[in-house]
Amino acid sequence: MSNTPFLWHNGRIKPWAEASVHVSTHALHYGSSVFEGERVYATPQGPAYFRLAEHTRRLFESAAIYEIEIGYSEDEINAACMELIRANAMRSAYVRPIVFRGAGGLGVLPKNGAPVEVAIMALDWGAYLGDAVENGADVCVSSWHRPAPNTLPSWAKAGGNYLSSQLIGLEARRGGYDEGIALGHNGLLSEGAGENLFLVKRGKLLTPPSSAGILAGITRDSVLTLAADLGIALEERDLPREALYTADEVFMTGTAAEITPVRSVDRKVVGTGMPGPITRQLQQAFFGLFDGRTEDRWNWLSYVSAAIPNHELVPAGDRAHGRAHEMMEASA
Repeated sequence: MSNTPFLWHNGRIKPWAEASVHVSTHALHYGSSVFEGERVYATPQGPAYFRLAEHTRRLFESAAIYEIEIGYSEDEINAACMELIRANAMRSAYVRPIVFRGAGGLGVLPKNGAPVEVAIMALDWGAYLGDAVENGADVCVSSWHRPAPNTLPSWAKAGGNYLSSQLIGLEARRGGYDEGIALGHNGLLSEGAGENLFLVKRGKLLTPPSSAGILAGITRDSVLTLAADLGIALEERDLPREALYTADEVFMTGTAAEITPVRSVDRKVVGTGMPGPITRQLQQAFFGLFDGRTEDRWNWLSYVSAAIPNHELVPAGDRAHGRAHEMMEASA
């Protein structure tokens, strides 16, 4: 992962080094942020976002759950995402929009008038788990469980939720694994530290339901759609831990992980120890969207136009939002 020259912050394209926040920022102390992870792929028609509108919609839904007013419309955020790729002249990227409560006094409940900041970063970032996307990942079942449904809302992609993911991932790393898988509050399978989970058993695709304490992933939804299109039998259902040990194939999905096969769980080999045929079929259909092998019949790709970058752009909308932030910085 490497920095890029520009990012988008509170309504403006600005140099990477000029984007800063105060140490009293509410999100830094209390985790009051929501964010997205998006991919831009290099296609024969130029760079294209994968399911940009759906990611932005989820960003707004996550913010609504935590009563965070974004201050921009979905169309304005989508336009800013497009402009950032043009400003950085990128053919492919991992893009991170983030919305967070800014500096406005300490206290669990934000003070009235505490600013909400919005930033978008675009980075060069390859495969999340390295060569596992080709050869398979070694994973473990974590001793840490996902929170119960009435504790933290798992459907919100919120910064605070990822403290759980850090514990799962750190435990996995200490054990020499690539990634960890969490059980839900009921002891049944939930998801990985940052990925959704799929199993294949006797030709049927199985995945924990959206009520299993998971983030309802957009890549997960894409895989379900592609599987149905390919005629692969599928079922969303509760699954016990031992289903991992008896599965013919296991793979994980996510914007960063894309479709990553699992070759072992708790050092027990999955299937033949190699990515299985259904995993490969779904990988080919998924990655085929970006090189033309798979027809984009769902209009999932949003192409970045070749307009000349305007680094001084202030998108139409809440320009006062950006000015208020600048005044706050000047008086800090």
